[in-house]
Amino acid sequence: MQKFPKIGLPVIFIIGAIILLISKSAVTIGPGEGGVLFERFGDGIQTDKTYGEGFQIVAPWNSMLIHKVRQQSISDEMNVLSVNGLEVKVNGTIWYEPEFENLGSLIKTKGEDYENELLGPAVNAAARSVVGRYTPEQLYSSKRDVIEQEILDEVVNLLDGQFLNVKRVLVEDVKLPNTIKNAIESKLKQEQESLEYEFRLVTADKEAQKVRIEAQGKADANKILSASLNDRILQDKGIEATVKLSESPNSKVIVIGSGKNGLPIILGNQ
Repeated sequence: MQKFPKIGLPVIFIIGAIILLISKSAVTIGPGEGGVLFERFGDGIQTDKTYGEGFQIVAPWNSMLIHKVRQQSISDEMNVLSVNGLEVKVNGTIWYEPEFENLGSLIKTKGEDYENELLGPAVNAAARSVVGRYTPEQLYSSKRDVIEQEILDEVVNLLDGQFLNVKRVLVEDVKLPNTIKNAIESKLKQEQESLEYEFRLVTADKEAQKVRIEAQGKADANKILSASLNDRILQDKGIEATVKLSESPNSKVIVIGSGKNGLPIILGNQ
């Protein structure tokens, strides 16, 4: 058996060390992610640079903290009180994203679990503040869009300067106690029926007005026509009819005079 060359072991050791060094130093940052360098023997988290997607090389004694920097969402169910002290459950979703260029500052000041440390408390505080201004009926029916915008404004104000951008707040569901929910639904149904009945009354009244106007128009037209048929018009119409009759080749008309109203007296028509 041939002895292994003495130089072989050091070469293998060096190659292995290089491979280990590369594996510890090579970092891949995925799509929609950002990296922050943690300098173990330096100042800790590097806040002046955020590494983008792709292949990065770092010293083996340092580490790269990788976090999502694209838009993300979290959903939660919160127990809050309405303006009259009734407890309601609000299901909501928050769309947010960290500021890419300030990812290091965000992690350094708020920690890697910044969603729970920063975003969660801000959203809960804003939801309690906003929902506490409304009655259960407003929360259940007509104020959903307004509430969403007000919660968003509150959260943005609370997170001002915290390196985290909140894009939108969605209130997906408001759960009330069954007794309150049934009472609200019954009230809304009665209001709808009342509006429908009022609509039918208004429609019937407009139809009646239309019929009255048409009848009055016909009556006025007949009145005007009757007033226009005076003796002179009747006389002219009678003369006109007599002339047409006398001009007929099959008619023989003898006019012997005129009546009191000026109409001709016809003796015969053969």
